[in-house]
Amino acid sequence: MKNIPNQDRAKVLIQALPYIQKYSGQTIVVKYGGNAMINDELKDAVMSDIVLLQLVGINVVLVHGGGPEISGMLKKIGKESKFVNGLRVTDKETIDIVQMVLAGKVNKSLVQMLEQHSGKAIGLCGLDGRMIMAEKMISGEDLGYVGEITEVNTDVIENATKDGYVPIISTVAGGYNGDVYNINADLAAARIAAKLKAAKLILMTDIRGLLRDKDDEDTLIPVVNVSEVPSLKREGIISGGMIPKIDCCVEAVRRGVKRAHIIDGRIPHSILIEMFSDEGIGTMFY
Repeated sequence: MKNIPNQDRAKVLIQALPYIQKYSGQTIVVKYGGNAMINDELKDAVMSDIVLLQLVGINVVLVHGGGPEISGMLKKIGKESKFVNGLRVTDKETIDIVQMVLAGKVNKSLVQMLEQHSGKAIGLCGLDGRMIMAEKMISGEDLGYVGEITEVNTDVIENATKDGYVPIISTVAGGYNGDVYNINADLAAARIAAKLKAAKLILMTDIRGLLRDKDDEDTLIPVVNVSEVPSLKREGIISGGMIPKIDCCVEAVRRGVKRAHIIDGRIPHSILIEMFSDEGIGTMFY
């Protein structure tokens, strides 16, 4: 804020006040991924945003993926990553790597990073407290240990937020027969947000939001009623990789989340802009 006049700084703070009052004491779920998880400057901005939200009394739950890190580790052991419709084919060797990388290295490095920004964090995964239970996903092609969520239990998350911690959750899930499953992080975040009756679900992505013309960032659609989604799909406006993300937003809203947002994680402090400004950022689903 070095070059911003004092008067403009005051306006920013005044604009934020009603939103701070509105969301204090409520829960938001942030799905953290994309460029914001790789770029050091963006990582710092995300951690600062979360600490600020925590300081003004908002319960933040951070759900993360780690696809690039998993692919990197598989490459190190000479194993090729294979995807079908955006889902990683996960055999027995791969699920062991997924669990090690997501619930270990990625999760704990995020905990450490948040604490370096003076936040209080605790690392969890879907196996803790039977948080996420799953069954093998049945699709056209056998994806191995890719799971479909059957139950979500948020007791361990709620206990953590009550004690002032930000739960940082990696999305591996338990099976009823003792198996471990790889779960899509967007979908896990949506189901966790719904169970927590969160005020907001925020999906951080590497795009501006839903665009009327995917090649023109000036055609952002800022607000979408979930009832409009089927017609937007028929028109081809929602297509490709946006379909599963938007389906997650629709599911979250239909299960009781007040608002779901797809925001551009490439913009520093995009979480704060969404939470505390009149114009917001990205696309909101209600």
